[in-house]
Amino acid sequence: MRTLLPLLLGVLFFTGCTQFSAVKDLATSVEGLISGTDNAEPPKELEPLEPTVAMNILWKTSVGKGYDGRVVNLVPAVTSSAVYVADRRGLLEAHSRQDGDRLWGHETGLEISAGPVVAGDKLLMGTSNAEIIAVSIVDGALLWKASLTSEMLALPRVAHNVVVVRTSDGRLVGLDLQHGGLKWSHERSIPPLSVRSQGSPTIVGDLVLDGFGGGKLIALSLQDGRVVWETTAATPRGRSEVERLVELDADPLVEDETIFITGFQAGITAVNLPDGEILWRQNGAYSSHGMAPGPHAFFLSDTNSDVARFDSANGVEKWKQTALHQRRLTVPAMVRSFVVVGDFEGYLHALSADDGRLVGRLEVDDEPILATPVYHDNTLFIYSSSGVLAAIGMN
Repeated sequence: MRTLLPLLLGVLFFTGCTQFSAVKDLATSVEGLISGTDNAEPPKELEPLEPTVAMNILWKTSVGKGYDGRVVNLVPAVTSSAVYVADRRGLLEAHSRQDGDRLWGHETGLEISAGPVVAGDKLLMGTSNAEIIAVSIVDGALLWKASLTSEMLALPRVAHNVVVVRTSDGRLVGLDLQHGGLKWSHERSIPPLSVRSQGSPTIVGDLVLDGFGGGKLIALSLQDGRVVWETTAATPRGRSEVERLVELDADPLVEDETIFITGFQAGITAVNLPDGEILWRQNGAYSSHGMAPGPHAFFLSDTNSDVARFDSANGVEKWKQTALHQRRLTVPAMVRSFVVVGDFEGYLHALSADDGRLVGRLEVDDEPILATPVYHDNTLFIYSSSGVLAAIGMN
């Protein structure tokens, strides 16, 4: 298996200038090598559907070059009045949430890799040149810029005037929201073989939660970065380096006093928030992207793009929908009693949260939807890899 390491490192580390579809296909082939089977299955063709839920485009526009063929983490940021979105080449735009009209645009001149994220009167974005910037939410003018130690693919998180940033070299830093000054830094060594993660930390109260390689989950103090607790949420298994590769690279999900965490080859684990005690584990599924919460449940699109519902009390799978197998789905978004995902051909799919039935479908673009759909005030907002920004209604 050691002969595979140069190939794996290319997949797992150096994907920044590679076409997304090629990276996904190669990663799928690598998983096949891990399991000893050929996992390069073709995506399932869509079967005819008689929708019971109407999905319609309220408005649609285009923003720059979108992802520009790169592996980045660009998402729409939505407020009560506007939708903010950036393209890879540094164009930042604000659009009316009601009708999509362009309110303003600003060329930052930077290679944007993560964001934007709304933080009061500011928008926060990361760059591939190891920077985080804060710009005015009014016109995009630069307010401050802070240097980091490596590229930023994780979305910044903000609470209590602290901006928490994760960089690709495994460092977590806390910055002052007002001027970008460093408040604290926490560094973790990256294993020799590691997944290039887009996972972001989660802030709950005064704790910062984040997962790392080797299956470690940590809780840090938001104010000073000290370690409050650390636990092994996923245990490496297998005999080779590749088989034992475990990465908690999905955003931690918190419901009440329980953390749910998943990641590459990590299964799913429930962890007690106050002290890091493991409540349960299940190894039947995992996602490298994230999960969506629901009433007494959570949802994920797994490594095969099968969508499943799990009981949050014990991790038992309640249903699995395989009709979208290998269609490279986004993280699910909860929309009332539905689960919505985007796919690699630009379609949105709505599933019943109760039983997983496909109940709606809408083609938004002919290019991949990679960002998780954002639900705000009865409207879904979609940003595709080609730069299509759309507002979607569901009835």
